[in-house]
Amino acid sequence: MVTGALGLLGKKHCEALAAAGAHVVVADLDGESAGTFADRLGEQHLGIGLDVTDKNSVQEAAQQVTARFGRIDVLVNNAAINDRFEHPAMAKELSAFENYPLDAFRLSIDVNITGVFLCSQVIGTLMAQQGSGSIINIASTYGMVGPDQNIYRNDAGEQTFYKSAAYPITKGAVLNFTRFLAAYWGHRGVRVNTLSPGGVEHQQQEFFIRNYSAKTLLGRMATASDYQGALVFLASEASTYMTGANLVVDGGWTAI
Repeated sequence: MVTGALGLLGKKHCEALAAAGAHVVVADLDGESAGTFADRLGEQHLGIGLDVTDKNSVQEAAQQVTARFGRIDVLVNNAAINDRFEHPAMAKELSAFENYPLDAFRLSIDVNITGVFLCSQVIGTLMAQQGSGSIINIASTYGMVGPDQNIYRNDAGEQTFYKSAAYPITKGAVLNFTRFLAAYWGHRGVRVNTLSPGGVEHQQQEFFIRNYSAKTLLGRMATASDYQGALVFLASEASTYMTGANLVVDGGWTAI
């Protein structure tokens, strides 16, 4: 089961798991589109609507999945939000810490932390009852290090945007929540790990791609498919003795 499955990485997660032989549950707010994407993966997959911030929605989704497949072996807590401002011209002003909207901060907490908590609570409990399961929490390099605001400066040296406090705070929380769950459910056969990806190149401005790439040891941003192998590894028995860990796949961003 992949939450936030219709996002850029969510689709790649689903494709990787399907290719590895899993019956994939494509879970996203837009249930109709989730069903369409699941059908594209194959008839053995399922698309469902899911609001990760609503416990009733999570419980209903779990019931729907277990009614279809009998069990849930893997949960990928991928659903998350990143800053998007309605008026791009206001992005610099609103993203500055001094002006960052409280409502935006609370929404990040609700989706990026509470959503992971609820899905893990409901579905992880089922895993503990069956005596096995793998929970994969998707965090970020910004859960481990502070944002380098310089990469958001254009060629003229102008700050176009600030990475807000909300994303690093919530992704940092995901890392320690992973450790909590791993310690709590280890004796019940439930493994819990984090996958921390780096930035993905996807229609950003050229100066940003160049600035970001210069900070990685591999000299580039990730492609959307660069995390598929790591995800399948954490989901499968190839990582059977791994829990409470943070698998960093960032092109060397955090290595120096």
